Amino acid sequence: MGSIPCTPPIFPPPSFRFCTPSSSRSSLLVHHKQRWCNLSCCARIFGDANLDDADVDDELSSQNGSLKTLPLTTLNAEITPETVDFFVSDAQGDPDCPTKGYSSIDQALVTLKQGKFVIVVDDENGDEGNLVMTASTASPQAMAFMVKHGSGIVSVGMTGEDLQRLKLPLMSTDSEDAKSSAPTFTVSVDAKIGTTTGVSTTDRAKTVVALSSPDSKPEDFTKPGHVFPLKYRPGGVLTRVGHTEASVDLVMLAGLRPISVLSAIIDQDDGSIASLTVLKTLASNHGIPMISITDLIRYRRKREKIVKRTVVSRLPTKWGDFQAYCYQSKLDGMEHVAIVKGSIRNGEDILVRVHSECLTGDVFGSARCDCGSQLDLAMQLIAEEGSGVVIYLRGHEGRGIGLGHKLEAYNLQDLGHDTVEANLELGLAADAREYGIGAQRLKRVWIGSCRKSSCDDTHNRGKQKILGNQED
Repeated sequence: MGSIPCTPPIFPPPSFRFCTPSSSRSSLLVHHKQRWCNLSCCARIFGDANLDDADVDDELSSQNGSLKTLPLTTLNAEITPETVDFFVSDAQGDPDCPTKGYSSIDQALVTLKQGKFVIVVDDENGDEGNLVMTASTASPQAMAFMVKHGSGIVSVGMTGEDLQRLKLPLMSTDSEDAKSSAPTFTVSVDAKIGTTTGVSTTDRAKTVVALSSPDSKPEDFTKPGHVFPLKYRPGGVLTRVGHTEASVDLVMLAGLRPISVLSAIIDQDDGSIASLTVLKTLASNHGIPMISITDLIRYRRKREKIVKRTVVSRLPTKWGDFQAYCYQSKLDGMEHVAIVKGSIRNGEDILVRVHSECLTGDVFGSARCDCGSQLDLAMQLIAEEGSGVVIYLRGHEGRGIGLGHKLEAYNLQDLGHDTVEANLELGLAADAREYGIGAQRLKRVWIGSCRKSSCDDTHNRGKQKILGNQED
């Protein structure tokens, strides 16, 4: 076994390709919200080589003559020229360079410090935009602008600690499900002092400022009211890709008290959620910076360490000896593991698989998925190579919805739903898996560039992955 440095160097940003569907394999996919979901494929890719189906099969066959006989139905997916970055914090070029058409995160932070609005766009979930500012600088004029261009619902993003201090209970305990993508509302409030009915922009501004004050007490508010606190999920956008988390993250990054005020922007012509075109027009007409949550995720990942290594141990397996590196997430305490084979030399051109935990497939051999077969195959290929890494991400059961919800989804699949439809029917995200931890763990075991052992085209922007995350 080769040794692995405790402190990895910084490598040049690698680039990777995703597998996208060929016409013959379209049955593997679901088109949801203008994005392809649920593709599993198995391929080995060197650098930026552009391989077709035959190349992939030939390469895999050269690894193992019996490979084609394995019962995996995902080996013939087409490799397209699309290139993405797994190490999101090391995106090609300047990692702080904003997505085209958006302002930089740094510009947004300067604007928030000035007590002005920014527009935050959830470009992963339909390009919905929210007006956001720091709660402590809310004014009647700002509330008037927010009510005019927003939904009329003024929300305040707050940490659990502040909500507990003010004794603001959740509106529904069901909304606090960690696997749910829905926002978490508390009971609505009005400030008692200096307000009348609570509905005017002056009254709402006073309520927002009172919520932001560290000196406020529970008895300073009446319930229900006209301002709606929202519970921020610890870890922010690295845990939940939502406007609440994005708004509080931005305020914290600006060095301000972590309480935001936000409202969804509405198309004034028909009352629908504003399109990206409407958002851009509003931003341009009023000189408001517009940022994407994807860029915020990249910005945070560049600057923050979200995992820590806790232990290393020898792991004998039927494929030979590996080293098991245990990592703990600083976001939720979840433990994950990197299984390393042999010497990884200079950290370049390493065969890697990122595998989402699947108890039913990995352990019990469920016929509903090929997760266990894919994991076995990855271990076999790495053993034959003599070196490589398997990143095993826990907490990904059922595409991140949990074991119980996954079994519920199985029942819906028996009624004809596909994976995405079943998750959505249960009120859950189509894919709730987070891959930033996997990226940082690869860096910590000194991996600079990789050869994929499989991949998945589930398009979670800001959550890109090197390789295979299996259909479940």
